[in-house]
Amino acid sequence: MITSVKRAGAPLLLLAPSLFLVGLFVYGLIAVNLRTSMTDVHTAGQATGQQPSEHVGFDNYFELLSSEAFQHSLKNLFLYTVVFLVGTMVMGFVWAWMLERPVKGEGIFRSIYLFPMAVSFVASGVVWRWLLNSNQGESATGLNRLFQMTGLDFLQNNWWNNVDYGITAIAIPAIWQLSGYVMALFLAGFRGIPEELREAARMDGTTTWQLYRHVLFPQVSPIALSALIIIGHMSLKSFDLIMSISKPANYQTKVPAVDMYVYKSSFDYANAAAVGMVLLVLVALVVVPYLIRTNRKETR
Repeated sequence: MITSVKRAGAPLLLLAPSLFLVGLFVYGLIAVNLRTSMTDVHTAGQATGQQPSEHVGFDNYFELLSSEAFQHSLKNLFLYTVVFLVGTMVMGFVWAWMLERPVKGEGIFRSIYLFPMAVSFVASGVVWRWLLNSNQGESATGLNRLFQMTGLDFLQNNWWNNVDYGITAIAIPAIWQLSGYVMALFLAGFRGIPEELREAARMDGTTTWQLYRHVLFPQVSPIALSALIIIGHMSLKSFDLIMSISKPANYQTKVPAVDMYVYKSSFDYANAAAVGMVLLVLVALVVVPYLIRTNRKETR
């Protein structure tokens, strides 16, 4: 018993600094944020301690979730996440499928596809703000001007200025920026499949389509799930790209992360903290089931 305790003591001492820092700066600050979200600190005076704050329980959450403006933010977040996920997964998979069998100039194509990932969301947002300009007719710029010059005037639209679906236009640069990352994941999955499986399938007389459908695609399904989780949680926290394209914060492109920024800028720390906790729950709903599934696989 004493020996086992001594054996466990050394690893614990080694991990203690990291555990302390994580406990303090991650879980400790989450606890502070939760506490703030349950107070009535809605003004600068209360934030500086000039006015006493009171515990209001979940009132801030009820008011937020019943607010039409916040419901619009959640709707925007849902639309953005769906378009972002579908676009990145489809484009990343198609690119990986095209490069799965070595082709001439593969390194150049990989570099081209991966390059957008090296650009910050803020930098790309500045460029895409011009490309997605809503001006039409003689004052058209960006993509609208390109459509006008090529005779595709019917494709011109007001992009992110659309009140109902403007947020989906901002998903376009997000797809452009992260499709290469998803491609790299799928390509690594394809390249990790043993050649013996392919040869065995060919010897059984399978066609190329059957080979991919019944042998190769199932092998990369764990990669697809991992990519889905990574891209999904990134989309839920999107802020910098949206703000750099539609700054100042616009109603048509408003998402919870933007709401949190606006509340904090106006010293409404209680509602800002409440929005933060809502985002934490949304991200947890995506990530935690994946972690549980992965842990069960490892313990089998």
